[in-house]
Amino acid sequence: MNSSTPLIDAFGRKVTYLRLSVTDRCDFRCVYCMSEQMQFLPRSQVLSLEEMQTIAAVFVGLGVTKIRLTGGEPLVRKDCVSLVRGLSELEGLKEITLTTNGNQLAQLAKPLKEAGLGRINISLDSLNPEKFHAITRTGQLSQVLAGIDAAVDAGFDGTKLNAVIMKGRNDDEIIALAEYAVSKGVDITYIEEMPLGEGINHDRRESFMSSDEVRSRLRERFRLQAAFENSGGPARYYRIPDTQTRVGFISPHSCNFCHACNRVRLTAEGKLLLCLGNENAIDLKKLLRDPETTPQILADTIRNAVYYKPERHIFNVDEQVSIVRFMNMTGG
Repeated sequence: MNSSTPLIDAFGRKVTYLRLSVTDRCDFRCVYCMSEQMQFLPRSQVLSLEEMQTIAAVFVGLGVTKIRLTGGEPLVRKDCVSLVRGLSELEGLKEITLTTNGNQLAQLAKPLKEAGLGRINISLDSLNPEKFHAITRTGQLSQVLAGIDAAVDAGFDGTKLNAVIMKGRNDDEIIALAEYAVSKGVDITYIEEMPLGEGINHDRRESFMSSDEVRSRLRERFRLQAAFENSGGPARYYRIPDTQTRVGFISPHSCNFCHACNRVRLTAEGKLLLCLGNENAIDLKKLLRDPETTPQILADTIRNAVYYKPERHIFNVDEQVSIVRFMNMTGG
């Protein structure tokens, strides 16, 4: 079996999408993502730029056509633009995307576009400066809004906002966030909070808001038309007529999308996560740093691991924590 054999799991799903975490570090401490007092990985345990490039090349050789760079916050890693440039040279890779909190975008949007980044997702959970700071614990809204403007000016193939909606924290801004997206001519996706990580400072059972509730709230202001485009991710989209904006919903609790899952995740420390909602992982860093490892061995290991990708995740809204690792350790 050669390295060009595609990645197919035991349920017949073809994996074409890799989410690659470039760091577990972040300049925010968002309440739904990590503890306020985090201990990050020693730098020696984080994959080097060259190691990420090597693994990415193997994945592309196995049929992966889309790579999303995540974190932590990917733009706190100084060589992130160089990584984008290197990935853009991989033959067969059709799309490079990135998810960011936007804090560094005012300076980096244009260099990222020039390096070959195609689309960008920017987290924005509030348009109220005080509330934004409370949710992120460290963030300044003005800096992120400047980053969004820089992304729009850079002219990416697509710019999208991501908002995690929590009852009692930011559910009163659902409509305002959509109006802001419309004013900027960008898309927006509303995301159900996921039960990852201990030490979160709110009760997820009380803060959980389903996509159906968010959609109902939006329909008080907008007419939503079902859209049939597929971004390659789990979001279900609607169009707001007479605007450039699509509204997406990612619903890991209320609308399981595992039957169509086409993605795996590689953490910053080199662990291949086969499912967001399961703990099973393969240590590719150990293999990669073994001088006896060839690209073929790496490809065979990845292909064999993907075959055992779980059929689905199981998140229970009544459980405070389903997975112990924080989202910054997962890679988004």
